[in-house]
This record gives sequence, C-alpha cells and structure tokens, in this order.
Amino acid sequence: MTKSNTINVMELFAGVGGFRLGLEKANNDLFNVNWANQWEPSRKAQDAFECYTKNFADGKHVNEDIATISEEEFIAANPNLIVGGFPCQDYSVARSLSGEKGIQGKKGVLFWEIRRAIETTHPKYVLLENVDRLLKSPSSQRGRDFAVMLATFRDLNYTVEWRVINAAEYGFAQRRRRVFIFAYKNDLSFYSNQQSYSERDVIFKNGFFAKAFPVKDDAFKNRESSVDLPKDIIDISDNFSFNFHTAGIMRDDKVYTAQPITFEEDNFTPLKDILLSEEEVDDKYYLKKELEEKFDYLRGAKKIKRVSASGHEYTFSEGSMSPTDDINKPGRTMLTSEGTTNRSSHIVNINGRKRFLTPIECERLNGFPDNWTDNMSDRMRYFCMGNALVVDLITIMGKRIEEIEKHETSTTIQIELLSN
Repeated sequence: MTKSNTINVMELFAGVGGFRLGLEKANNDLFNVNWANQWEPSRKAQDAFECYTKNFADGKHVNEDIATISEEEFIAANPNLIVGGFPCQDYSVARSLSGEKGIQGKKGVLFWEIRRAIETTHPKYVLLENVDRLLKSPSSQRGRDFAVMLATFRDLNYTVEWRVINAAEYGFAQRRRRVFIFAYKNDLSFYSNQQSYSERDVIFKNGFFAKAFPVKDDAFKNRESSVDLPKDIIDISDNFSFNFHTAGIMRDDKVYTAQPITFEEDNFTPLKDILLSEEEVDDKYYLKKELEEKFDYLRGAKKIKRVSASGHEYTFSEGSMSPTDDINKPGRTMLTSEGTTNRSSHIVNINGRKRFLTPIECERLNGFPDNWTDNMSDRMRYFCMGNALVVDLITIMGKRIEEIEKHETSTTIQIELLSN
C-alpha cells in the first residue's frame, strides 16, 4: 500500500507493545504506529517503556503521565485508530461545578484520558482491551461502568461492539479471557453496511467480531437481552444497572447483548508446545523440596478459621486444584504474580521434576517473540506478561480492520470519481 493508505495508530497504555506487535503482524505496511504512550506511576524504573523502545524503533514514544499530554500533541499524531489496554476502575461521573463544561470523570480514571484523545482527534476506529469483569462492575450497581463507557462513545458519535474472547478457544496456548471493545464512527460506510443487519445478526454472523471469531447461532441458555441507554450520562452513573452479556452492540441509544457459544473444537495449542527443552531451563526455575511442599498446600483444599476486623468469626474455604498444570491443555490465565510462591503460578512436571514457567515461556504464552522482555528482571518480566494480551488475537482483529478499511478506501475513491 502507498503511504497515503496507511492507518496511523495511537497506542495508549502501551505496556510492552502487544497491540503494536499484533497489528504489525497483521500488515506492517498498513498499520503505522506513529505515537505511543507508556507511563508507570510511582516507579523510578520504567521497564515496560524501555522494553517498548528496545523493540520498536519508529514513531514517537512518550514516557509521561497521559493526563499531562496536550490536545495539540494528540492532534499532531493524527490517528485513524486508537488502541490500548487500560485499568478497570470506578467510572462514576458528576456535573462540573459550573455546570457549563459537561461531565467530569472521577479523578484519576484513565478511561477519561482515552475519551479526551478520541474527542480531540476523531479517529475512524478505536480498539480497547480490558478484564471481563468490566462488564459487571461495580458490584453495587452492576453494569454501570460499562454503560458509562458506551454512553461516552454514543455521545462522540460512535457505534460499539464488544466480545469477551478466550484465546484458547481460537487456537492459542492460554485460557485468557478478556473483553475487547471495537468502536467505529457513524459516518463510515462500514456503519451503513452494518445497518442492513439486525443487532443479533451483527453479533452472531456479520459484525466485527463474528467474522473474525466465529460462534454458533445460539445464545448460551437463551441469554439475550436489550435495553435503551438513558440520554443523560449522569442518570446512567447515578441510577442505571443492567446485566451485560459477553457480546453485544450499541447503536445510538439501543443496546443488544448476548452470550454466544464458541465451536467446541480441540484446536488449542497445548502448554507442552511452548515449553523449552530441559537443557534450556536454568536450575533456578525448578522447585526445591520445601517449595514443592508449599505448593502442595497452596493448591490443596483448605478450610481455615478466621476473624474479621469487626470480630466476626468465619471459615475461609478454598477448593483443590491439580498439583501441577496439565501440559496437554492450554495454560491457565497468567497473572502478574506468575513465578512467585502463589497458588496462581503455573507449575509443570517434566520428567518427575516440578518447576515454574520461565520468562521466555510466559512470553510464548502471550505470543511474544523469545526474550522480548529481556531488558528487565525476571520478576518484572513475569509482571509484564501477566499484564499483557495475547498478541495473535490483535493480529486477527488487525486483519479484520484491514478488510473494513479496504472497503472504506474503495468507497471514497468511487465518491471522488462521481463528484468529478
């Protein structure tokens, strides 16, 4: 493609660059990630940012608090696509004190910085990633936070699709469930094209996610529902509650949501396929006897008497899990505590010896090249991989955006020819 046909990408909360890597794997000539921001507050060492700059030479890399970045800098980046993974926080909103400047997000919530970037630059597309509990938060007003996000996009003239995707169900080595959010402007031909389908057809057959990640034409236990979003985002923040399912679409004020069923195929990548050979694994990753015993306890069933801060006595119960992870199945969801003496850490048994996964194996679980994060300590390598996404899911989504963009480009050319 010529330079004029590239998609300028702004990567927010870039981490170690999973979005960029996935998009460049999809089409390096199409996706031009020309601006990226990564900032770890309260840390002197900026390991993730240094990893990003080590692996990507092109574009402007910004290691600053996003709240301090000017609108002028956003505009200069001229993004057609904004991507990012952001923390799941409290999205309550309120009127400004003067009542003249619209809503104010709760201080420190990073989603409002995404909103600021979108409102300033008006990209064609937005692709975001978050933990799936976002759909249900907060517990005291289920669904409020996600509804505030949807209303924010609505008010900026975008349509939104979302889907919770388990990477292992689409061929990868980790049972990692994350919600992906794709928003697109209502003046695109893709919007007009999608209008010819019902909301249900979009989610199950013809939408952004359904084409890229096929599902059966049935909702799990008939879990389908619809709701109209209130016009006033403050009303949503104060009063709205709704049970969002694992997939859905918002058009204008109307929301349709369902829980699709994936095809039950054993096409996942087993854990054994991403493991290093024994000769490549340093002895420091193997468990000594005392640590084996500790993990036997941590992963076993337990009932423990405890006393709350108010003096109430209760029993903490925890079910058992396998002493080691089955290497013939995909890995479990990797957390930031990976590699520590924690129940959630992966433990594999290779020829009678138990060990942690190595940092390289954790990179492979997420689809990164070996030693992508070798500029930092093992502890930080585990931490960054626990925060990262599965790169190849972004590659699939990137190819879907490429399909959409080809149609947008051809439609623009046709309009220009007709006008001439």
